[in-house]
Amino acid sequence: MSDGMVMFTQLLPLLLLIPIMWFLLIRPQRKKDKAINKMRNSVKVGDEIITIGGICGKVVRTKDDSLVIQVGADKVKFEIMRWAVSKITYEAAGKASSYDTEEEAPKKALPKRIKKAEDTAEDSDLKA
Repeated sequence: MSDGMVMFTQLLPLLLLIPIMWFLLIRPQRKKDKAINKMRNSVKVGDEIITIGGICGKVVRTKDDSLVIQVGADKVKFEIMRWAVSKITYEAAGKASSYDTEEEAPKKALPKRIKKAEDTAEDSDLKA
């Protein structure tokens, strides 16, 4: 074998890793970043949001790169940057946007009935 062929066979695994890394890591991350940016740019007045710091609030005014949100019972207003929005929990139109479809939303569990001490005593008397 020639030196060129040996060098090619040594570089072949490295050259194959580049497209694999693109499809497994870089491409999905870019897709996710585009979706997050689209969500952050679609925030409008009346939406309820959660910031990356965990603050929950309602948007009362929008600007180019920032939002004014209202937080708490005292209705304190402060300004945050758009990039600080983690997710929209409730849109002004009445549609929850934190889930793409209803199938992804967690199912609400019905509360279980708690039996009183009298009920359990009556049940045990009936069984006996």
